[in-house]
Amino acid sequence: MKKHNISVGIVSLLLSLTACNSSFLDVPLQGKPTADTDPNFAQNLVVGVYNSLMLGEAFGAEGDVHGIAFVSATNILSDDADKGSTASDQAGTVGVLDEFTHTPTNLFVQALWSGYYNGIAKVNQSLVAISNSTLDEATKARLSAEVRFIRGYYYFNLVRWFGGVPKILRVPKDAADANNDPVFQTRASAEEIYQVIIDDLQNGVSTLPLRSQTQAGRISKGTAQALLAKVYMYRKEWQKAYDLSKEVINSGQYDLLADYSTIWRQVGDNSKEAILEVQTGQFNNSDFGISNYSMFQGPRVGGKGGWTDLGWGFCNPTTTLANSYEAGDLRKNATIIFIDNSGTYKGTVLFDGFRVPSADSVENLRYNYKAYHSENKNVESWLGNRDRKQKNVHLLRFAEVLLIHAEAANELGRSGEALTPLNRVRQRAGLKAATSTAQTALREAIWQERHVELAMEHDRFFDLVRQGRAAETLQKTGKKFVKGTHELLPIPALQIALSGGKLIQNSGY
Repeated sequence: MKKHNISVGIVSLLLSLTACNSSFLDVPLQGKPTADTDPNFAQNLVVGVYNSLMLGEAFGAEGDVHGIAFVSATNILSDDADKGSTASDQAGTVGVLDEFTHTPTNLFVQALWSGYYNGIAKVNQSLVAISNSTLDEATKARLSAEVRFIRGYYYFNLVRWFGGVPKILRVPKDAADANNDPVFQTRASAEEIYQVIIDDLQNGVSTLPLRSQTQAGRISKGTAQALLAKVYMYRKEWQKAYDLSKEVINSGQYDLLADYSTIWRQVGDNSKEAILEVQTGQFNNSDFGISNYSMFQGPRVGGKGGWTDLGWGFCNPTTTLANSYEAGDLRKNATIIFIDNSGTYKGTVLFDGFRVPSADSVENLRYNYKAYHSENKNVESWLGNRDRKQKNVHLLRFAEVLLIHAEAANELGRSGEALTPLNRVRQRAGLKAATSTAQTALREAIWQERHVELAMEHDRFFDLVRQGRAAETLQKTGKKFVKGTHELLPIPALQIALSGGKLIQNSGY
C-alpha cells in the first residue's frame, strides 16, 4: 500500500482548525468566480458540498470523510472486522486502531478531523453564497436545507467519534476573526453539538420535498426524517424516533429490495431502499468515486499468487461476525466473501464471474463483499481507475429505518407493534418471524438484527457504544478496549498543539 506524508503547513483553519490560510477565507480571489460574476456560483458550491462526501485522502491535507480512515474508525474498530492485509502493512495507523492502542498522533484520526471540518467549511461557504445569490427564495431555502443536512450528518459522525468538538457554523471575516474568536479553537459540549445536528436536520424535514420530487441522490425530506430519527435513537428520545421513522415508513417513498445481495451492486444504487448514499459515477471521462474505498478492502494476492488481485486486503470480516448469522440467513454470503480453504482449490466465484483463487494464493480468508465493485465492464461500468471505482456507499437505507422504528416501539412498551418492522427485515433475509414480546428479549433481538442486517456498513462500533456493550463485546475478541476511554477517539495532538492547548484532550489519552 502506498504512503504519502501529510504537510502540516497546508492544513487550513477551516478544514482542521489549526492556523489561518487565506484561500479558505471569505475573500474573492483574483480571476475566480463569485456570486457577482457567475450566476451558477451558489449552485456550484452546493455541488462541491455533495462532492465533499467523497473525500478519502487519509494521507493528504484535505482529509478523509468516507475513505480508508473512515473504514478503519468504523468497521475495524468494531467486532465486525480485523485490520487484515499483511501484518506489517499500515500497522502503525490501522493496526493500532484495530487493537485500541492508538494515540493522539494517529494519522488516520487526524485525517478524519481534517476531512470532516473541510466538509463543514464547504457547507458554511455555500450558505453565504446561497444567501447572497439572486436565486428565488424557494430555491435558496431548498439548497440551504440540503447542505445543512450534510453539515448535520458531519457533526453526527464527529460527536460520535470525539464527543464535544468545535461548533463552527460560519465563515470567519478575516484572519484576526479566525484567530481571536474562541469558537474556532475550543470544544463545544456534546449536547451543544447535538443541538446543531437536530436544528440542521429539522430544517431539512420542514423544507425539503419528498424523494419523488427530487433528483436521484439529492437530499430529500425522507433523508432528513430518517437521519433525525436515528439521532433521536442515539439520544434515547424514543417517542421522537418512533414518530419520525413511522412517517418515513408510511410515506410510500421507500421499500425493501427483494434481493439483499443486489443492494451493494451498481444495479442497487439509488434504489427504492436507498435513503442516503455517497454518489459516484463518471466525470470528464474518468471514474468518480471515493479514493481507494474498494481497493482498500479488495482481496489481496498472497502465498503462491498467480492472479491479478482486487485490492490491498484490509477490513476482513471476523469469525465472530461470520458466526453471528442464523442458519439459512441470506445476508451472510451477500456480506462476506469466503475464500476457499477446502484443499480442493476450487476458488471462490463472485457474482460477476470473477474467480478468486484458493487460500494458498490469497492473503486473507474473508473479505467485505459490500465493498466489492466489479472490474468486469459488462457487469458494472468502470473506466479503469482502480483507486476511484464507482462504488456508492450506503449510509442510510430503509431497512435501518424499520429497525429504528422497531427499537423505538419496543422501548415505548409497544413490543407487539415492534415485531412488524422487525419481521419485514427478517423475512427478506429468509428467516422465520420473531415472536417474543418480552421487552428485554425483544431489545436483544432487535440489536442482533441490526448487527447482521447492517454488518460492515460502518455503524456497529457506534451501536455498541450507545448500547453500553462496547467494553464487554470488544474485550472478548482480544481487543485492548479500555472502558471510559475508547468509546471516543482522541482529539488529534496536532490540533491541540496548534490551538495553543485550548482544545482539551479526551479522558484517558
